[in-house]
Amino acid sequence: MRPKPLQQNLKNEKVKLSRNEQSKYVMADSRDYQILASIKQLEQKPLSKEDQILVALIRTQLEKDWRKPLMKMLEKMKQKY
Repeated sequence: MRPKPLQQNLKNEKVKLSRNEQSKYVMADSRDYQILASIKQLEQKPLSKEDQILVALIRTQLEKDWRKPLMKMLEKMKQKY
């Protein structure tokens, strides 16, 4: 099964990427667009503080350098405990 071209994925998922998002995120797969669409929907809801943090963490997984935010969050948790 052949993957769809990225441009077609963008149209199919109807997710608008800002210039910042275009340069920051990999978006190599149609699932990346689905994840970003879900993130944007959730960010419009009144989320709990914990859910806001989780959504922000999930967003970082779309970044080219996704390890850096994970390391930062882990360091914060280590200091906490």
